[in-house]
Amino acid sequence: MQYLKDLESVVKINSYTKNKRGVDRVGLLFDTWLQDLGYTPKIHKRDAIGNHRHYLSSHDKFSKKLLLLGHLDTVFPQGKFEEYRVDEKWVYGAGVCDMKGGNIVLVEALRALKKEGLDIRNIDILFVSDEESGSDDSKHLTAELAKNYDYCFVYEAAGKNMEVVTARKGVGTFFIDIEGKAAHAGNHYSDGYDANLELSYKLQELVKLTDLKRGTTVNVGKIEGGIGANTISPHAHMVFELRYTTIDERQRVLNAVNHIVNTSYVSGTKSKLSGGIQRDVMQQSCESLDLLEDIKRISSQEILHEARGGVSDANIVSSCGVVTLDGFGPYGDGDHTVHERADKQSFVSRIDLSKKLFQYFIQHGDFKKGDSNGK
Repeated sequence: MQYLKDLESVVKINSYTKNKRGVDRVGLLFDTWLQDLGYTPKIHKRDAIGNHRHYLSSHDKFSKKLLLLGHLDTVFPQGKFEEYRVDEKWVYGAGVCDMKGGNIVLVEALRALKKEGLDIRNIDILFVSDEESGSDDSKHLTAELAKNYDYCFVYEAAGKNMEVVTARKGVGTFFIDIEGKAAHAGNHYSDGYDANLELSYKLQELVKLTDLKRGTTVNVGKIEGGIGANTISPHAHMVFELRYTTIDERQRVLNAVNHIVNTSYVSGTKSKLSGGIQRDVMQQSCESLDLLEDIKRISSQEILHEARGGVSDANIVSSCGVVTLDGFGPYGDGDHTVHERADKQSFVSRIDLSKKLFQYFIQHGDFKKGDSNGK
């Protein structure tokens, strides 16, 4: 398990999203490893965050193209969680499953093919640097590059039973700013327009949009407003999140949100909506299920699949029409906490699976039966 030494080397480097120096140090290690495999790094430089890294292989004219997707950043600032340790079953540390461990899986699978003398082609890699903070910068790059690919495997952590991910909810974060009119609560109560009261009405209407049967949730996560107990509130602010499982649900809720924002429940108040969809829904499709069946055939093993409420950059690529599956990394738990760990045996199985899939794809130019020319 020499690759666990590589995992240790990147885990011990703090790569909190805002730690540009640390993220870039991790990226430089992957540059070295992937250049040894014949990849050409294309660096998308950034000033405030780590550089995004697109690794290019050679391409056959008639082959399909596969993108492997990961991220270099983690969630803890320097000094908070920087240990790495191993016991008989687990490895522990920031990113061991989310998702430095996943990145190591794909690199090790490619190494295994190279050692067997197979030239790596038609498989490119994208590592972004800001996934944990919402991919606000990289999502535009990812969407643009995704247009060049037929398939995408994302190396976020596997499910508990080694499931791959065929669907993820879409997510949006929104802000409502409400303008009222201040007035003395004792002497001139009726002269004021209560922004806090308006917020309370809007909050209740927003929460009513939740439909658990459809997998839709609207959560008002933060509210604030007013000046003091003796003043009618002249302003209020709320932050809410939308998560949804279908495009139809997204549109239903967005239409209702606009109606709520444009309705003044308290006469005289005015409201403004800002924010938007961060990552659109990754819907399970016939194409993704067909790809899963191809993977089962190629690997000669049963592979379970699941939908997740959380988002990843798989949402972005899938929304561009690329046939996308997620969860090709190792199994782990405790991600985003100081208890993050990954199952050592799951590295073995995921590297083996990826190796088989990459080998088949390189040799046939597709995951379908026969080669890319239909033979």
